[in-house]
Amino acid sequence: MPDSRLVGRFKSPMVPTTILSVILIYFLFTDSMVSNFSLKLIALNTKEESDVFLGQKIERKIKSVLPVIPLNSAQEEVVNESQSSLIPPANVRGGQRVAGFRWKLPESEIFRSDKLTARFHGRVLKFFNQNCDVQFFMTWISPAESFRSREMLAVESVFKAHADGCLMILSRTMDSEIGYRKLKPLLDHGFRVLAVAPDLSFLFKNTPAEGWFDEMKKGNKDPGGIPLAQNLSNLIRLVVLYKYGGIYIDTDFIVLKSLKGVKNSIGAQSMDMVSKNWTRLNNAVLVFDMHHPLLLKFIEEFALNFNGDKWGYNGPYLVSRVVKRVEGMEPGYNFSILPPVAFYPVDWHKIVRLFRMPKTPVESRWVKAKLLQLSGMTYGVHLWNKQSSRLAIEEGSVMGRLISEHCVICQKIYSS
Repeated sequence: MPDSRLVGRFKSPMVPTTILSVILIYFLFTDSMVSNFSLKLIALNTKEESDVFLGQKIERKIKSVLPVIPLNSAQEEVVNESQSSLIPPANVRGGQRVAGFRWKLPESEIFRSDKLTARFHGRVLKFFNQNCDVQFFMTWISPAESFRSREMLAVESVFKAHADGCLMILSRTMDSEIGYRKLKPLLDHGFRVLAVAPDLSFLFKNTPAEGWFDEMKKGNKDPGGIPLAQNLSNLIRLVVLYKYGGIYIDTDFIVLKSLKGVKNSIGAQSMDMVSKNWTRLNNAVLVFDMHHPLLLKFIEEFALNFNGDKWGYNGPYLVSRVVKRVEGMEPGYNFSILPPVAFYPVDWHKIVRLFRMPKTPVESRWVKAKLLQLSGMTYGVHLWNKQSSRLAIEEGSVMGRLISEHCVICQKIYSS
């Protein structure tokens, strides 16, 4: 028989029976949540253990639901932990920076050689042995997740102008299940695009970059204050063209017309309006035959005079220094310098205007005039992502019109 005092306490108006019900429901619901969460974790772990892509396990991490901030530049920032060794420690110089870099090197995937990278050369030869009208290269050292609609529009523009071309993206991160899913819409349309993890040791072998890379890989060289990913991209584009030939373009370059007729060329970013001589070249677009001697000079300059503390020193400024030295030298350096209108018709500090919707008749006339100008001698437009990556493409703008006319799938144009 229950204790009368206990029965009386529960019947007391101070503790209504509804509270007991709430307490009981709470414990039952909490227990159910814990059980369901445990089951989901088990299911996730089981899926991760069984998920294999191209013979390799795909590692997945739980990601934050916070909004992703776009990168300032596709080639200038690396944001995930697996690439952290490529980012120099803040406020550290000299020997301390080298020591920190050496300590973090084992985390970096870009330096690693494995079964996937061992297939690199064979995959390159097989991919381009498809009667490619033109062979293109891009590099991507940032996470695959940050290869977004803006980069995809650049890729689409390649195929709009070269339906029978082949594009290889040199990237360990994009050579994955995530990367494959991003490129699949283009593959479904019959376009030939492939992301391949590069074997840097193989690429740099028997070139002036081999010794530089070996010392960097050992942690004996100061990577500098600029993220090493940016400088590796500057070097990779030179070496891959030297060994295979073709066209390199940045992932923030919109192709407007075929580059098939362009041979052994580099574009001027700026020129003197009086003398008509170039004042700076840029390496966002490079068109060269295999084993071209100018590429070899570029690679030599990179290896001998590498400076990781000056932005652009191993990129645009490098090609400018070398070309200035070799212009007019002995025969063999046959190449063309195209005027700014070819690849860089809009300078970096003016690119913002191309993204804006015209709001007055004067602005509308300017848009029409700019589009007419770009339809002439311009092969494409460099978007200068460092300045424009955070800008939305507004409907009716120059960029909106250009991309609408030079895309093949044409999704997310105005949200990119």
